[in-house]
Amino acid sequence: MAKLALVRHGQSQWNLENRFTGWVDVPLTDLGRAEADRAGKALKAAGLRFTKAYTSVLQRAEDTLQIMLGVLGQTAIPIERDQALNERHYGDLQGLNKKETAEKYGDEQVHIWRRSYDINPPGGESLKDTAARTLPYFERAILPDIKKGETVLVSAHGNSLRSIVMHLDKLTKEQVLELNLDTGVPIVYEIDARGGVLSKMVLAP
Repeated sequence: MAKLALVRHGQSQWNLENRFTGWVDVPLTDLGRAEADRAGKALKAAGLRFTKAYTSVLQRAEDTLQIMLGVLGQTAIPIERDQALNERHYGDLQGLNKKETAEKYGDEQVHIWRRSYDINPPGGESLKDTAARTLPYFERAILPDIKKGETVLVSAHGNSLRSIVMHLDKLTKEQVLELNLDTGVPIVYEIDARGGVLSKMVLAP
């Protein structure tokens, strides 16, 4: 059966600084690179050999992917990059410190912007908006590879991957609000030829 591995990029510089990152192209930290290395080792220990990889166009996801593929010894496989897998766009909040933003607008308002399903931050995307670009791409580009029996690795972001997990796990919009994806921790699905999920495994450290 085909397998799909989803990996949120390792810690970025703005993760470390507790800033809203969105589409700002910040690099990995040393810890983030170590997390990517650890993810590659976890995938290798699970015996996974990939035939294709997908990533967003942001360097923290691309670099995480390259580190994982280096550990796996699979740097020559085809890679497709697309901004449909980019992180949720946080609009006017991008670059702002999350704690300072909460002090300015109130904890409740910032919580609504961050964790609601269909309420947009100022000038930005809701999780619903993110899913509206990520899922059609998943259905059009990634799922056909899986249905053909390929083993696919996707390196992306917390919210674009939450959209995919929501779809695969058949979560409600209320359930997905409680879903948190750790940096550098692979989630591996076994998927049948019709696209149905047969099993799910989190390769936690």
